[in-house]
Amino acid sequence: MSMPQLHWRAWVPEFVLLALLWGSSFMFMREGAYAFGPFPTAWVRVTLAALMLSPVLIWRGELPLLHQHWRPACIAGLLNAGLPFACYAYALMHISTGLSSILNATTPLFGALVAWLWLGDKLNLMRACGLALGFTGVVLLASDVPGGVTFKDGGSGLAIVACLTATFCYGVAGSFTKRYLQQAPSMVTATGSLWGASLSLCVPALLTWPQEAPALRAWLALGIAGLLCTALAYVLYFRLMTRTGPARAMTVTYLIPVFANLFGALFLDEVVTHWMMGCALVIVAGTALASGLVARPKPS
Repeated sequence: MSMPQLHWRAWVPEFVLLALLWGSSFMFMREGAYAFGPFPTAWVRVTLAALMLSPVLIWRGELPLLHQHWRPACIAGLLNAGLPFACYAYALMHISTGLSSILNATTPLFGALVAWLWLGDKLNLMRACGLALGFTGVVLLASDVPGGVTFKDGGSGLAIVACLTATFCYGVAGSFTKRYLQQAPSMVTATGSLWGASLSLCVPALLTWPQEAPALRAWLALGIAGLLCTALAYVLYFRLMTRTGPARAMTVTYLIPVFANLFGALFLDEVVTHWMMGCALVIVAGTALASGLVARPKPS
């Protein structure tokens, strides 16, 4: 059944707000990561979001459904929030928020690859070319990292690998959710996955908790990342998926780097180069082809 056609005013404002929230999350995660470290940063973020969404879940009367789907929801949380947020927190301590956000745009690219390998989704010539083009953009982007790609002392090389590991996890999470959580309501999936991420990160977060008390600024940054960039953003995202369909909602990934680079330049004095923007266009073009958003026109 096709999705109903909505006027742009019915979904574009929420679409832009979602991109703004997720784009700003890189800046707030970076602030938190330097004070807390990767695992505590990710744990505080997902736990705050889970605490915010839980009363909504209970109010909607969906707590029994969470009990029914808690096992796959916890696994989805590890793949969709726990590991990726920890990876990005680590990466943001070594590379810019702008570069991290551009690498994040490969999420639908990995989503298409995993769906092909796992779920048997059709991969025609155009989508295969999109995969090749997208990964070429990643290689070109990595080739011009300031100071070069290095794996010494947790350098930029490991940070790039961490970002790509995160987007691969997102891709696996998409196929896992489609297979095991398709019948679960969106609020159940969102809340359950966040609690799953919180539980999976609890032990490593406590073991690596900073000895010095983090400053209030770091707590505020993670508060915004958890409550606005995660809890509110999850609600907006699943609302968009319901109203406009997953294909259109997924394209928010392409707008995130715009806001992330803007915030990075304005508040963190990061430099946005023409090479970065060119590689971003290559990655987005390849991802659009690989995810099937750009299809060959049917003959009339």
